[in-house]
Amino acid sequence: MAIDFRIIPSDKIMDILPLVYKLNEGRITKEVLTERILEMAQQRYECLGIYDGDALIGVCGMWFQTRHYAGRSCEVDHVIIDDTYRGQGIGDKMMQFVYEHAKKKGCRWVELNTYVHNFPSHKFYYNQGFVAKGYHFIKDITK
Repeated sequence: MAIDFRIIPSDKIMDILPLVYKLNEGRITKEVLTERILEMAQQRYECLGIYDGDALIGVCGMWFQTRHYAGRSCEVDHVIIDDTYRGQGIGDKMMQFVYEHAKKKGCRWVELNTYVHNFPSHKFYYNQGFVAKGYHFIKDITK
């Protein structure tokens, strides 16, 4: 297994669509995801691709911003690794790549949100040294 980690170039960003669609369990159509991904690529967004040879087996989105409470930071988003590759330490290596990449961009810390019902991710991020500092609230203002 020759696992490789690299930033996906913006002209290849749509390669992430199948994995992001799977992550969202089909709740968001591929058409809507396509629009959103293309818009994200125009913002302060980068996506780490995890490859086994030429096959994209995982993704990890990264948003770069400056926060009043943290300074420059990286927010990890929509992390998914193909089921057949889980439990092999790839997630740990992915996060090490994220930490180093964020440091190179002058970030002081990495932050993320995870769904309250996603207990395996909670365990993973706690093991990575993350601490829960608050709650992420949302309100749908279209209704």
